[in-house]
Amino acid sequence: MGCVNGKCCSRYPASSGGDSRDYSLHAKHILTQRSLEKVPVPSHNFYLEYSVLTQRGYYPDSPDKENQDSFCIKTQIQGNPNIHFFGVFDGHGQFGTQCSNFVKDRLVEKLADDPTLAEDPLRAFNSAFSDTNSELHNSGIDDSMSGTTAITVLVIGDTLFVANVGDSRAVVAVKEGNSIVAQDMSLDQTPFRKDEYERVKLAGARVLSVDQVEGLKDPNIQAWGDEESDGGDPPRLWVQNGMYPGTAFTRSVGDSTAEKIGVVADPEISVFQLSANHLFFVVASDGVFEFLSSQAVVNTVARYTDPQDACAAIAGESYKIWLEHENRTDDITIILVHIKGFPNSGAGTTDGSSGTSLRPTRSRRGNSEISVASGSEFYCSLRSESSDLHSFQHVVSTNRSPALVVPSPAHQMPLEL
Repeated sequence: MGCVNGKCCSRYPASSGGDSRDYSLHAKHILTQRSLEKVPVPSHNFYLEYSVLTQRGYYPDSPDKENQDSFCIKTQIQGNPNIHFFGVFDGHGQFGTQCSNFVKDRLVEKLADDPTLAEDPLRAFNSAFSDTNSELHNSGIDDSMSGTTAITVLVIGDTLFVANVGDSRAVVAVKEGNSIVAQDMSLDQTPFRKDEYERVKLAGARVLSVDQVEGLKDPNIQAWGDEESDGGDPPRLWVQNGMYPGTAFTRSVGDSTAEKIGVVADPEISVFQLSANHLFFVVASDGVFEFLSSQAVVNTVARYTDPQDACAAIAGESYKIWLEHENRTDDITIILVHIKGFPNSGAGTTDGSSGTSLRPTRSRRGNSEISVASGSEFYCSLRSESSDLHSFQHVVSTNRSPALVVPSPAHQMPLEL
C-alpha cells in the first residue's frame, strides 16, 4: 500500500567487475518477463536458478500510468562468484517511478563499492540504505511526497541477508516432511505492527485510517484489527495538522516529508543459513501480497518446476483477486529463486531456522513467528506450522483486464520433494 496523495487516485490506494550480470528494469508494458537464468555458488557447491516478472498495474482511470515497480538482479558482485543480489523496489507518489529506479541502481552500486561487504554485510547494508536515501534527497528527483519501498536479498555463500524497508516481502520455502512451508524472511513495516506504530507516534505522526481522518469513524479508537481483515482501510501516517502524506507503511527510501514523522529508511536485516531443506525463495512487491498470503504464494510456486511458469501463475492469481476486490490492480513484481543441488551433508535443522535472537519482541503474522531485535537488525528464528499444499485455479478475467499468459493446468508439474 502506498500513500494517499500519490500512488493512486482511488479511495483505497493499493497498497541488474568480472563476468557479473546486472538485470534492472522498469517498463510501461503490461507484462515483462526475463528468461530463466542460472548462477553457481561454488563455495558451497550449489546453484541458483531464477526468473523475474514485472507487470504494470491495471489503472482504468490512468491508462498511461507507468509501472512504478523496478527490480535489480546482480550476480557475482565485486567479481566474487559467491555473492549475488536480488531486489524489488515499489515506487509510490507522483515521482515513484524515478525514485524506485534511482534506488535500485544506487543501492546495489553502494554495496558493490563497499570493501567490507563480504566481511560485514550488516554494516554494508545499513550504510548503503542510509547513503542512498541521502542521495535521493539531494538528487533532482522531488521525493517530498514520493519514494520507494525496498525488499532485498544478498546471497553470500550459503547465507541469505535480507534487508527490508517497507511493506514488500521475502519468503523462503522449507521442506517439512511431505509439506512445503512458507517462512517469512521479512516483516511488513506498517502501523499494524505495535513496535512500528509506537515508533512513528513518538516521532510525531498521527496514525489514523482514511475513515477516521474524514470523520466517519472515531479517531480516538486506535485499534484496526490485523492487516488481513482491515486491509481495505488501513491505519496511515499523517502530519499533525494536515491531510498528508497518508502512507500505509512506516519505512521507505525517499519521502522526505514523511521522514519528519518517522518514516525512515533504516532497514530491518535478517540472516538465514541455508540448508538442504530450503527449496526456493520469493522476493516480491506488495502487489503480490496484498491479497495472497505467503503460504499461498509458496503453494503456487511448488506446482511448477519452471520458475518462469510459477512467476506467471502468481501474477495471474494476484491480478485476478485484485479485480475481485477493486476496479484496479497494483503493479506486480516477482523474483523467484530456486536453490538447486544444495549438499545434504552438514544440513541445518529440519525447520530451516538459524541464528539467535537479539533482545527480541514477539510478533506474529499469519502462521509464521519471527524474533525481532529492537534495533534496525534482527536475526530470525522462524517456526511455521506444517500445512498441506493447496490447489489453485489460475484464471484471468479477460473482459476486465489486459491479457496475461498463465501456464495451463496441463503444464503444471509439482516440485518434487
